[in-house]
Amino acid sequence: MFGKRIPQSQRFTLMISGKKIIVAVSGSIAAYKSALLVRLLVKAGAEVRVVMTPAAKDFVTPLTLSTLSKHPVLSEFTNGSEGLWNNHVELGLWADALVIAPASANTLAKMASGVCDNLLLAVYFSARCPVFFAPAMDLDMLQHPATQKNIQTVIGFGNRLIKSNYGVLASGLVGDGRMAEPEEIVEALSRYFGERAKLSGKKALVTAGPTYEALDPVRFIGNHSTGKMGFAIAEELANQGALVRLIAGPTQLQTTHPNIELTKVVSAEEMCKASMGVFAETDITVLSAAVADYKPVTKADQKIKKTSDQLTIELTKTHDIAAQLGSQKRNGQVMVGFALETENERANALKKLNTKNLDFIVLNSLNDAGAGFGHDTNKISIISKTGEEQKFSLKSKKEVAKDIVDIIVKAVSHD
Repeated sequence: MFGKRIPQSQRFTLMISGKKIIVAVSGSIAAYKSALLVRLLVKAGAEVRVVMTPAAKDFVTPLTLSTLSKHPVLSEFTNGSEGLWNNHVELGLWADALVIAPASANTLAKMASGVCDNLLLAVYFSARCPVFFAPAMDLDMLQHPATQKNIQTVIGFGNRLIKSNYGVLASGLVGDGRMAEPEEIVEALSRYFGERAKLSGKKALVTAGPTYEALDPVRFIGNHSTGKMGFAIAEELANQGALVRLIAGPTQLQTTHPNIELTKVVSAEEMCKASMGVFAETDITVLSAAVADYKPVTKADQKIKKTSDQLTIELTKTHDIAAQLGSQKRNGQVMVGFALETENERANALKKLNTKNLDFIVLNSLNDAGAGFGHDTNKISIISKTGEEQKFSLKSKKEVAKDIVDIIVKAVSHD
């Protein structure tokens, strides 16, 4: 059984996991809150980069923010010690979200008027991702007509305001101008991503890694699968909002994604039993495990000794997990299988696609350099049950997972 359904408010918080977020810090006393914001985002599973204006360094040290983000903090166009260019264009394209917190009156004025005289603004003007900004300044500065006009102009550009709070300000005045608390900013980001999670509310089953079929207490029949592809698919499904049951054979990999429930198994029989136990509840099933096709008829109780030059072991077929699940598939369920081939790749993949009642099959060949077991990359083709084929170039397994999940999202949305 899948775990309890996660409440919507909590799912929003989980939506930050796996996201790439830039925290941009401008010169304001509220910059001290940026340290907690970075810490909360990292704790939620985001990959965080920090950009600061030169003035911001007067309020919080780059060392603090680099320690919390686990990445160097950028504040200049070049790295002074090495003479390297800090590429604001690449950084702007990298992010899933840019959060300017605090956004000072000076920075807001430049954002509104198009002035680009520091790295933070260069990243802002290069960003294609959603931009959130949290103003922080004294009461009269915030209420000044110029600032109010700038805020409305920045909103008019499509950026998202995280309103300041009412309270005691650095000047001693009481009123609006306190930067939103880091928890509020995290919630705003979570809601944004949660509302756009394409698989929110869906349940997914993913199998990953090898299976080991015991010969005796010491030896087994297995393969070289690491589970990297299956884990990447599980995490991408979870990033899209799905609740994922990941059933993994023997592998060193772990996942901390809050939307993933990991079940460890060893043999094909154990993997089949675990999969059958949750399949009826699933909307999406991705069978990426490299399941052993055969197992010994009998397992020796003691270690087999080397007593002769030859050893004959009688084997029998293991459970065909894909076939068993495919025979029980109901309307609306999407099933994806994998075919790792060395010859007649397309013909063998199509046969598996049809006999297992799959909707898609992911084909990769051991003849392609960088594909298959043991690599951080893969090169795949995806064939649908209608015979359409999409070919992809060699990519990291995380990028391959995105390609696979994109196709799953389209299939689910058409149902």
